[in-house]
Amino acid sequence: MKVITIKQPFATLIAEGLKKYEFRTWKTKYRGDILIHAGKSVDKKAMEKFSGLGLSYPTGCILAKATITDCVAIDDKMKKKLNLEDPLVYSGVVKDSSLIGYGFQLENIEKIDPIYVNGKLSFWDYPYEKK
Repeated sequence: MKVITIKQPFATLIAEGLKKYEFRTWKTKYRGDILIHAGKSVDKKAMEKFSGLGLSYPTGCILAKATITDCVAIDDKMKKKLNLEDPLVYSGVVKDSSLIGYGFQLENIEKIDPIYVNGKLSFWDYPYEKK
């Protein structure tokens, strides 16, 4: 199955169903199931921002499964939509006027038991079978 590595705290925000878009500078034509891997590096500023949520932020593991259903350009209209959806989670995207990129829309998000494995850049494959 395809996997994407994401820094913490963003991987956990996705696993918890709080973040429904993953942002990249590149677009994808891929639609389908994907595993969410929490990389070993963390965004320290973002970790502080989300520390009050009381969530666990493991690193170096696959922690969720989701479905990429769309890839949308992050333009002003999309930034407004994200700000209305969740100003805390998406504030960095909304405030960054220089951001040019895409949002991979994630649906059917499901937490799974952590699978500790090293991540990779871009999409990568992992032989996942649901237990």
